Amino acid sequence: MTLVGGDTGERHALSVDEVVASVASSLDRGLSVDEVARRTLRFGPNVLPARAGPGWPRRLLGQFHNPLIYVLIVAGTITAGLAEYVDSAVIFAVVVLNAAIGFVQESKAGSALESLRSMARTPARVVRDGEVHSLSSEDVVPGDLVRLEAGDKVPADLRLVHTIGLEVDESTLTGESEPSAKGTAAVPPSTLLADRSNMGYSGTLVTAGTGTGLTVATASDTELGGIHRLVGSARPLATPLTAKLAEFGRILTFAILGLAAVTFGVGLLRGQDTVETFVAAVALAVGAIPEGLPAAVTITLAIGVSRMARHGAVIRQLPAVETLGSTTVICSDKTGTLTQNQMTVRALWTIDGEVVVTGSGYEPVGDLTEDGDLVSVDHNDALRWSLLTGAVCNDASLREIDDEWTIVGDPTEAAMIVAAIKADIDTPSFLDGHPRSGSIPFSSDRQFMATLHRSSSDEHGFALVKGAVERVSDMSETMMDSEGRLRQIDRHRISEAAEDLAGRGLRVLATARTTAGAAVDFTVDGLPGTLVFTGLEAMMDPPREAATSAVQACRSAGISVKMITGDHAVTATVIAQQVGLLDRGDADGSVLTGSDLSSLSADDYPDAVDRAVVFARASPEQKLQLVESLQSRGHVVAMTGDGVNDAPALRRANIGVAMGHSGTEVAKDAADVVLTEDDFSTIEAAVEEGRGVFDNLTKFIAWTLPTNLAEGLVILVAIVFGTALPILPTQILWINMTTAVALGLMLAFEPKEPGIMSRLPRRPDEPLLTRALMVRILLVSTVLVVGAWAIFEWEQSRGAGLDEARTVALNMFVAAEIAYLFSCRSLTRSAWQLGLFTNRWIVVGVLTQTAGQIALTYLPAMNALFGTAPIGIDSWLLIGAVAVVLSLVVGIDKRVHNRRTFATRGR
Repeated sequence: MTLVGGDTGERHALSVDEVVASVASSLDRGLSVDEVARRTLRFGPNVLPARAGPGWPRRLLGQFHNPLIYVLIVAGTITAGLAEYVDSAVIFAVVVLNAAIGFVQESKAGSALESLRSMARTPARVVRDGEVHSLSSEDVVPGDLVRLEAGDKVPADLRLVHTIGLEVDESTLTGESEPSAKGTAAVPPSTLLADRSNMGYSGTLVTAGTGTGLTVATASDTELGGIHRLVGSARPLATPLTAKLAEFGRILTFAILGLAAVTFGVGLLRGQDTVETFVAAVALAVGAIPEGLPAAVTITLAIGVSRMARHGAVIRQLPAVETLGSTTVICSDKTGTLTQNQMTVRALWTIDGEVVVTGSGYEPVGDLTEDGDLVSVDHNDALRWSLLTGAVCNDASLREIDDEWTIVGDPTEAAMIVAAIKADIDTPSFLDGHPRSGSIPFSSDRQFMATLHRSSSDEHGFALVKGAVERVSDMSETMMDSEGRLRQIDRHRISEAAEDLAGRGLRVLATARTTAGAAVDFTVDGLPGTLVFTGLEAMMDPPREAATSAVQACRSAGISVKMITGDHAVTATVIAQQVGLLDRGDADGSVLTGSDLSSLSADDYPDAVDRAVVFARASPEQKLQLVESLQSRGHVVAMTGDGVNDAPALRRANIGVAMGHSGTEVAKDAADVVLTEDDFSTIEAAVEEGRGVFDNLTKFIAWTLPTNLAEGLVILVAIVFGTALPILPTQILWINMTTAVALGLMLAFEPKEPGIMSRLPRRPDEPLLTRALMVRILLVSTVLVVGAWAIFEWEQSRGAGLDEARTVALNMFVAAEIAYLFSCRSLTRSAWQLGLFTNRWIVVGVLTQTAGQIALTYLPAMNALFGTAPIGIDSWLLIGAVAVVLSLVVGIDKRVHNRRTFATRGR
C-alpha cells in the first residue's frame, strides 16, 4: 500500500534512500511499535480479501435454471399426473442428480481464490524498534523492515535494501524458469516484473542467500493481490457442450410445447372429447421428451473422465471432458510442459573446441562427444578443470529417491554436477583431498561464485570460480588448453563462443581457477587478474521427447498451438523450434514479447495475437488478455500453466489445464483439468478423448431423437384422423426409459473412431446437430411413423385386437431402435466396418432390452400393467422386416452424403 511519494509499482526505480523516505521507516530500527499500530488501523491486515458469492440456496436453485431441466420437470409432473409414479420418480431422480453434480462443481470453483489467500500467509521476521520479531505475515505493515534467508517465503512486496547472494524463485509469479539473483540497485521504471532485481514479491520463495527489504505493498496492493483480483474478475465461460445443450434444450422445449398445442387444438376442432384430447396431447409431450438425455450426458462424460485418468489427466469438472475435444487453440506454458523442467548441460567449450553432452534431465547418464567420437577428460585438462569447477564451486546436491533423480538447490548448479558425473569425474574424492576452506557466494553485483580449497601438502591452495562469461573473462589473465598449458587469454574468441551458444537458447556460465602454486588472495578484490580461464558450460531445460510428436498431432488435427511463457524470447524461440512450433525461417511477428504486446494498438492486437506463435516475458495480465483476444476471434482456448501468474488465464480459458507435478495449488484450483504428468503429450491424448466424448454424445442424440419425434408424430396423426392411439402413454414411457438405459447409454462406451485426430476441430458456432444429421433424424422418424401406422393397421385388418396391434407397434419401435443403434455407432461408417462386437456393451444392452420386450409381451402381469398382449411369430417377422428396412435406409443415406458432412468440423 502506498504511503508517501510515488506509485507502488515504481518503487524499483527509486534509490534505497528514496524508498526509506517514501515509506517513512528506518534501515536500522524499522518501525516503532506505536507506528505499527497506527498503520495496522490504516491499512488493515496483510491478507487477501475473501470474495462474497451467492449463498448455497441460490447456487442450488441455479442448477435447475436450464430449459432441458424445465422439460424434464414438466415430464415428471405429467407422468405423476398419469399415475406413472415409478417413471416420474426416475425422471425427478435424473433432475436431482444433475443438480447435485453441478452444485458440487460450483462449490469447488471458489477454491482458487482461497488458495491465493492461503498462499499469502507465511511466517515473517521483522525488525521493529531495533529488535527482530517473528510474527505472521498477516501482521506485516507498509514500512516494515523484513529479513529474508533461504527457505523463507516473501511475506509482502519488498524493496530490497541489503542482499548477500540472495536468489528468489519467482517462477510461480513470473514464469521465469531460473531463480532470480537479487541486488539493491535501482532499475529503470519500465523494467518488466521478471527483471526487477531489487524487488521481492509476496508468495515467492528465497532459494539462496540472505537479504533485507522494506515493505512497500501489502494485501491487495501486492502483485499477488493483483492476480487475486484478476482471478476473481476472470469469470469462466460456458463450455461448448453446455452452451449447445442449453440452446438445444430451448429449441426442444418450444418444439414439444408447440407440437402438443397443435395436437390439442386439432382435437378440439374435430369435436373430440376435451379430456381425451388433452391426455393425447400429454402423451405426445411425454413421447417427445428425451428423458434419458441428461443421464446419457452425465454418464458419457464420466466415462470420458475415467478414460482420461488413464492418460494422466484428472478432470475436475465433467463438461471439461468435451471442451478439450472442441479446442481450436492450445496456449501452452513452456517450462515443465513442453520442456522437462530439468536443466541439462548440452555443450562444453574450451579453447580447443566444443564438446556435446548427451542425455537429458538430472539422471546422470550420458556421454561427452566431439564429431560423434567419445571424449575423455583424462586427455583434456581444460575440459576436466571446467567440469570439476562447475561441480565443486557449487552448493546444490543430487539425490536418487525411489529410482527418481531429484535435486536440492539451484537447477543450474545441479546441471553442472550431472555433467561432471557423465564425464566420470569423482567429485567426492576430490573434495576429500581438497576440502573447501572458504567461499564467496554469488551475487548479482559480483556475478560470480568462488570457493577456496586446500590440502595438507598445498600451502597456498587454489580457488575455483564460476559465473557470468564477461565477468570471469575479465578476471582472467590466461586460459588453459587441453594439455594444461597456459595461453594468453583471447576474450574476443570467448565472447564469440558464448554468443553462439546463447543464440541457441543456452544459458552460458564460465569457469576458471587460480594459477597452481601461486598465493591466493581470496577476496572479491583480490581474485581479479589471478585466474586461468578454463571453459564454458552451456545448458538448457530440454524439450520433452514426446512433445514434438504431440505438437505435430495437434497441428494435424487443425489445432493451433501457441507458447506463452515468462522466460526470455531467445530461449522460448529455440524451444519452439525444437518442438516444431516454429520453423527457423518463420516470418517476423511469430514471436512477441510482453513489451511488444504493450506497444500494440487495440486495432492491431487481435490480428497480431492470432498470427504469433510464441509469447515471451508475458505478465499475468497479458496472459489473460491473450486468452480473451483469442476467444474474441471465435476460438475455443485451452490454457496450460503451473504458476500463480497463470491462474487468471486458466480460469478465463474455455479449458484450464494445470500441471499436477510442478503446479501450484492456486493453478490447480483455477483449472478444469490437472495433469498428473506435466507433459504436453498428455494434453494431446486428452484432446483426442474429448473428441471421442463429443462424438458419442452426438451419436446418442442422433439415436434418441428420431424415436421421440416419431412417438409424438404418431399421436398427432391419430388425433388428426380421429383414430385410436397406436401406442399408449404408459407404453411410450416404457420405450423411452428402458431403451435409453439398456441401449442408448451403451453408446457412451463406444471406442474412438479411427482418424479422429486427422479432422479439423468443430466450429465453435456450429450447432449440436448439423443440417445433414437433422435430415437423417427426420428420415428415420418418417420410417418409424410410417412403419408404426402400417403395422398397426395391418394387424387390425388381420383381426388382431387393439392390445395386440399396439404391442406389435410398440415392439416395432424397439426393434427399429436396436437396428438404428448399430448404425449410430458411427455417423459415417457402417456397422460392418467397425465390427459388430467391438463394443461388447451394446451386445449386452440389446440382450437385456430383448429380454424386457419378451417379458412385456408375454407376462400377464406386464400385459395388465402396460396394456399389451401376446403376439405370434408372423408379427415378429413383420417387426424384423421394418427394422431391416430402416437399416437399409440409413445405410443408403450414409452413402449419399459425403462423410465429411458429418465430421465435427461442420458442413
